[in-house]
Amino acid sequence: MDGKSKMSNVSGAILFILGLFFLRAAECRTPANGGTVKYSALNCRKHSALLTDFGAVGDGKTSNTKAFQAAIHHLSQNASEGGAQLIVPPGKWLTGSFNLTSHFTLFLHKDAVILATQDESEWPLVSALPSYGRGRDAPGGRFSSLIFGTNLTDVVITGNNGTIDGQGASWWKKFKAGQLNETRPYMIEIMYSNQIQISNLTLVNSPSWFVHPTYSSNITIHGLTILAPIDSPNTDGINPDSCSQTRIEDCFIVSGDDCIAVKSGWDQYGIKVGIPTEHLVIRRLTCISPDSATIALGSEMSGGIRDVRAEDITALSTQSSVRIKTAQGRGGYVKDIFVRRMTLKTMKYVFWMTGSYGSHPDPGFDPKALPLIQNINYKQVEAENVTYSARLEGIPNDHFKGICISNVTITLTEKPKKLQWNCTDIAGVTSNVTPMACDLLPESKEVVDCPFPEDRLAIEDVKLVTCSTSLPFS
Repeated sequence: MDGKSKMSNVSGAILFILGLFFLRAAECRTPANGGTVKYSALNCRKHSALLTDFGAVGDGKTSNTKAFQAAIHHLSQNASEGGAQLIVPPGKWLTGSFNLTSHFTLFLHKDAVILATQDESEWPLVSALPSYGRGRDAPGGRFSSLIFGTNLTDVVITGNNGTIDGQGASWWKKFKAGQLNETRPYMIEIMYSNQIQISNLTLVNSPSWFVHPTYSSNITIHGLTILAPIDSPNTDGINPDSCSQTRIEDCFIVSGDDCIAVKSGWDQYGIKVGIPTEHLVIRRLTCISPDSATIALGSEMSGGIRDVRAEDITALSTQSSVRIKTAQGRGGYVKDIFVRRMTLKTMKYVFWMTGSYGSHPDPGFDPKALPLIQNINYKQVEAENVTYSARLEGIPNDHFKGICISNVTITLTEKPKKLQWNCTDIAGVTSNVTPMACDLLPESKEVVDCPFPEDRLAIEDVKLVTCSTSLPFS
């Protein structure tokens, strides 16, 4: 597909989905003349303050980094006394990186825009993640994320569809020109934390990854609209990384990279840290990403990925659905993966697994560290306007095994590839799949319904409470 056709398809898909977005936005509106607004959160807060109480100016030009920092420092004193919330009122609030605190809510009014500054002096450098050994963009450290937190408990980032704008274009330009010595900042990164909620926001133009929880647990992400140009580099939507008990629901993502990328560390560094991503549920995701995956498992998966449950997934004008990316040297595993009820329209691949995704942090990786890929399950898939049904490439002497694909109907583009199922170094079974799969995935003699767990994860039973806050503005 040429660039012009790709853009046309993407534009149509975005228009198709915008109606749903506006319906969701309408549900979260602030009362017309101020008053009380209600929202759902892990916990409500006893104390509250406005960003303007700390000298902030919402003109889109004045730096408010010190105001955010002062506000959060002040409100952190209420952590043991019912917690506190910081309300970002209508306006354009320019800021550099700031750190969150425990028992805290950051609430964005519907007409609030947090603007990331382009002044690099307001982005402090932090060390590389231990499970990566270096920055993803460059061997050195990395710029702190716009909204950052570490070793926290009970943190909520929410609003009634307020906006966070990463103003990433200048970062993308520098990255493409090879002008960066450190890794670009992410939009939101929470590390070594527990009980995290990120919800009901519009996130646009992150310098790199948008939402990156890492080394954390009990994470609820829902109602996010994430938008980046389809040619923007590494603008992954949501990347749970070495996390446990994570729930991602009702998100709409347009990305220049994977809409969701599940990770757990890079080669020898990820193997050493050894923290898997596990017990992850993804529901009601809509993705548009012409050059990447709806959900990627890897390629940085050296700490392991297991027990991932994805259902009710929609992808439009996207390269692939749920893709596994790994390589010799990664080690780790991707296992116990369950996917059902996918609706796919205009796809290059429906199924894609790659065993030769070759980037490595440095020459110190062990080429004998082979990944284990097993028990991968897909069922109830409807796909149309598809170029390739599947490209499934395991690793010689390290086959991807236990693949199950059932109840899949794929209709092809007007000019499909002749070889629809390209399979090497894999093993598994199919049942009721059209077009017929490759010889390495034979049709079962008996009807097979690939498994999907019937039990519930602990994170699925976490209940949000209804909170209210008084707003002195419309």
